[in-house]
Amino acid sequence: MKTQNLFKLSLLAVATATALTACSIDLDFNDDDDNDDHHQPQMTELSFAEIAVPLSLDAQQQVRASGEVVVNGKIQSIGYRRIMATAYEDDQTGEKFGLSKDYMDQPITFEDGSDYICNGTNAGVGSGLDFNSIIEKNNKLYMVSQFECQIGSIYVQELAQDEYGHLSPVAGTLEFVSQKDEFGGWVHCAGQTTPWQSHLGSEEYEPSGALTVGDDGKTGDFYYDAIAPYWQDDLTMASPYYYGWTPEVEINAQGQAEYTKHYSMGRFAHELAYVMPDNRTVYLSDDGTNGGFYMFVADQAKDLSSGTLYAAKWIQTSAANSGEADLEWVSLGHANNAEIRAEVAKKPHLTDIFEFVDADDNDQCATDFTSINTSAGLECVKLKDINQDSVVDAADEKIASRLETRRFAAYKGATTEFRKEEGITFNEKDGKLYLAMSEVSRGMEDASSNDKGGPNHIRLDRNSCGVVYELDVMADNSVNSDYVAKNIKGLVAGVPFSYAAGDVYEGNSCDVNSIASPDNVSYLADSNSLIIGEDTSNHLNNMIWSYDLDTGKLTRIYTAPLDAETTSPFWYKDINGFGYLTAVAQHPEGRESDMESEIGYVGPFRFNLEMDK
Repeated sequence: MKTQNLFKLSLLAVATATALTACSIDLDFNDDDDNDDHHQPQMTELSFAEIAVPLSLDAQQQVRASGEVVVNGKIQSIGYRRIMATAYEDDQTGEKFGLSKDYMDQPITFEDGSDYICNGTNAGVGSGLDFNSIIEKNNKLYMVSQFECQIGSIYVQELAQDEYGHLSPVAGTLEFVSQKDEFGGWVHCAGQTTPWQSHLGSEEYEPSGALTVGDDGKTGDFYYDAIAPYWQDDLTMASPYYYGWTPEVEINAQGQAEYTKHYSMGRFAHELAYVMPDNRTVYLSDDGTNGGFYMFVADQAKDLSSGTLYAAKWIQTSAANSGEADLEWVSLGHANNAEIRAEVAKKPHLTDIFEFVDADDNDQCATDFTSINTSAGLECVKLKDINQDSVVDAADEKIASRLETRRFAAYKGATTEFRKEEGITFNEKDGKLYLAMSEVSRGMEDASSNDKGGPNHIRLDRNSCGVVYELDVMADNSVNSDYVAKNIKGLVAGVPFSYAAGDVYEGNSCDVNSIASPDNVSYLADSNSLIIGEDTSNHLNNMIWSYDLDTGKLTRIYTAPLDAETTSPFWYKDINGFGYLTAVAQHPEGRESDMESEIGYVGPFRFNLEMDK
């Protein structure tokens, strides 16, 4: 996802929806390990009332959402309700939502003494609140929230649910989740509430393993140097290899958050880790330029601490309609958390893992070196004796496969040409996986300069407005999974469009009646609706859409304030009989108040219509 856009407008303040005070009700949460269906309302056909593109300044500054939905032919009233925003302060625990803390879990302040809050409006420190998991445990609701700043924070908060399904924070329950035992957090982006009711997060834009700290105490990489306050301004305590992993937060029986980093799942620009229904197969997207697409198959269900990692190889069959390809999965080998963490703790340098030489004038590599093209461009690489046992073997490949996953995937022949690979979701009813690509450009374009030195697997026309792809999923005994994606093709694409000066839609560079830079996606289980969020500057207001999988119709159901990204829309089909589509409006700019990132939901959807009030 993008970091904040710094342009500012002088705009009027507006009121936003806030959650009603919660009433006490008896909750019937599913708290067993098997996550058996306990309500499972049936929803086969769903349609939203569309909202218009906001044109007035007042409308452009608000969070707006559809007010009506038809479920199986019955009309329900819904709307947008805020749960909480960054800088929310819990007077009882003393915690502030989004406050960054250092490696001793002490609050960080800016030079002027103000709190270092990850809200997306402070220049240079990140984008703000990103994803929130709602977890059902201990006959309670917990919201685990992660923040997309270089110093990546996580908080946990209990939620109350009133008799009408409205959600609100419970005073005295906001707590900071420490990450100090696993080197701290980094740029937490999208996430998922897993089938076993845990929070599975991400660390995006992994820093280069080639960074070194100079005499001035900095590396010269602005993005990485921004973590200095976490280490109390001593970057020699840090390592680039501390970051770029998959964190998980579980709530134990005592209501405490237990934090883990899954080093077994590889290190790259993690946008999202998405767990399939077998609780073992996980798809992993790699955000940025010339990234890979990965699949992790855990050894045991509901335990991501060890398993085999695979990288996709795109075998193109057509360039039409945003492209179509068969997928092969290249094994990157097996690993577990403990053995990779031990290597991370050694604070290696990139040159401890690969040897590099320059290509010749014809972009050819010397003998014994492999030509690859990843986010770093054309490189000639040779795997080194990483563990220094006098032989380059499988043990060295294991280390490289996790610490330098993208390079190692390219080294093994997988595709590293994807651009801005974002959200993932699964339609179990039809066996379809969906993957959002914010742009089809650079390495995905045919004969692009980003293909230099690489195999040019993906050969498509540019589309700066992006595409959502559909993948067929089926069993594959060779990787011991029932959920292996076998092919990929374009499903719905944005449409570049130039609006004339004076047009009411002037300033939008993608058709306002279609998607732009699709980001995170969420399938509404058992229905005809795929939810598509945006992270774009091609629409003045980022939008969330419902895409009808039966008819191909797009319906605009949510718009964020000016300059606010719509991060991580996520569907909760049944929380005590109510459904919720959560969404974050990240780093809104230009409002005189309420400039913080905020988490809210569209809904509640009422599956017992007698409760429709």
